[in-house]
Amino acid sequence: MPGRLLTRVAAVLLRLPPSRPGPVRVTRDIPVRTRDGVVLRTDHYAPAVPDAPTVLIRTPYGRGGPLRLLGRLLAARGRHAVIQACRGTGGSGGTFAPLVHERADGVDTLDWLRRQPWWSGRLGMFGISYQGFAQWALAADAGDELHAMVAVVTASATRDSTYAGESFALDTVLTWAELLHAQTVPWLARQYELKRGQPRLAAGLAHLPLADADRVATGVTIPFFQEWLRHHTPAAAYWRERVFADRVAEVRAPVVMVTGWHDIFLPAQLDDHATLRAAGARPRLVIGPWTHGSPGLFVAALREGLAWLDEHLAAAPPAGQRPARAGSAPVRLHVGGPGGGWRDLPDWPPPTVETAWHLHPGAELAVRPPIESPPDEFRYDPADPTPSLGGPLLVGKRAGPVDNRQVEARRDVLTYTSAPLTGPVEVIGPVRAEIHVRGELPHLDVFVRLCDVDRRGRSWNVCDGLVRVTPDRFPADSSGVRRVPVALWPTAYRFGTGHRLRVQVAGGAHPRWARNPGTGEPLGTAVTLRAGRRQVLHDPAHPSALLLPIVHSAPASSPI
Repeated sequence: MPGRLLTRVAAVLLRLPPSRPGPVRVTRDIPVRTRDGVVLRTDHYAPAVPDAPTVLIRTPYGRGGPLRLLGRLLAARGRHAVIQACRGTGGSGGTFAPLVHERADGVDTLDWLRRQPWWSGRLGMFGISYQGFAQWALAADAGDELHAMVAVVTASATRDSTYAGESFALDTVLTWAELLHAQTVPWLARQYELKRGQPRLAAGLAHLPLADADRVATGVTIPFFQEWLRHHTPAAAYWRERVFADRVAEVRAPVVMVTGWHDIFLPAQLDDHATLRAAGARPRLVIGPWTHGSPGLFVAALREGLAWLDEHLAAAPPAGQRPARAGSAPVRLHVGGPGGGWRDLPDWPPPTVETAWHLHPGAELAVRPPIESPPDEFRYDPADPTPSLGGPLLVGKRAGPVDNRQVEARRDVLTYTSAPLTGPVEVIGPVRAEIHVRGELPHLDVFVRLCDVDRRGRSWNVCDGLVRVTPDRFPADSSGVRRVPVALWPTAYRFGTGHRLRVQVAGGAHPRWARNPGTGEPLGTAVTLRAGRRQVLHDPAHPSALLLPIVHSAPASSPI
């Protein structure tokens, strides 16, 4: 299909903002040389209009496929689209080392852009996932030339997402390592592995020690995987040059953030939003019912991103002083559950009342205060780790809401369920729990998940979180009890009349998080597995509870 026709068809099918597609000139494999002599291969999609702004996309995932379509769509809208492969990927020279070279390579690429005869001095950036990391690496250095950013399921800092709760996001990290390695193998071999259901990756996720898991999953050693296993402590100097959060407040360009409630980077992206708001910026935030790999997310990113670039890459007025689009709110989010839908809000998070739903004896969850009661108990065995189901995962087809009854039937999972609701309960904002736990072992994990139990008894996960407990991190009291605060993923969800709220408490969620061996051995080399009993206390002295941000006056829903 000719390029112009393809662009028109894609714009119609995706319901993109209207444009007048013009001729696009494509130049591929342009060599852009960095300060250390590495050549970064770059594609340029040029529009047939004078004084056009430029949109830069830097990616480790190759320059073909959807990016070719995006390049044409941008150029058809009067933008120079520059798509560059990060070093060590997509034909670029050097070795790919996640996050290490993105700032310097981005600055060198911007210097190259300034020397081009078509450069207008107005820059926009667009990026999904790692492409967004590359944006944040450059954003503060781009200064006033940066007029707009589109940041999709991404964040300025990846360290906290990698070690969420100070555990290790095993499924995300190993799956991503395997995905990057797959770009180097023959196409037919990759299709065969996918058709078989990726048994090598599954074997790697189940393998100990973790230091060998990359070789099991891919057949080779992945340097960054090994490094991330070694440098996992909060004070590790390794991450200082690999996170860009300390300069987010310097970014003055308008930013639109698009993410999903079940995205792996959601908490970190909302941290970036809070930083921009505290600095006086007015970012737009869109959160939908999406996972990291949702097709709906990609479509929404194109709609929001192209409209944002159209608005903010105009020659005037100056960057940072443009009014919002007519009819667009600073925050647009999708409320899940019956009676939910899309909502426009003035800011995130909205005003709510934090309400404690206490764990009670008899597997009950209720807002009334706790009563004197014996603790509940379960045994966690890392040799048979509690499995993870759905939730924020890298692979879209396994992520998101799923029926949790299978895992809730296990003996190593405690559940606490409310009575049927007499009216809807709407929750929007950060969710947290405080669990009082006594363990046979000083090294353990606390996993908490909120579910919506529908009228048919199906238990759908809404949000969750996990915290790794060590003796020095959460010291025990004289009776051996530790109060463990657990930050769950933020959410926007409406529990319908007749539904029930359910809280799961478990000792892990594998392979989403690496299993806790119970021994305190180093993350990468641990092989000894120790099972142990856990007690969850819920008496007045130990009021274990889920704390929910309740909206008491819910606005009406609107279509997207």
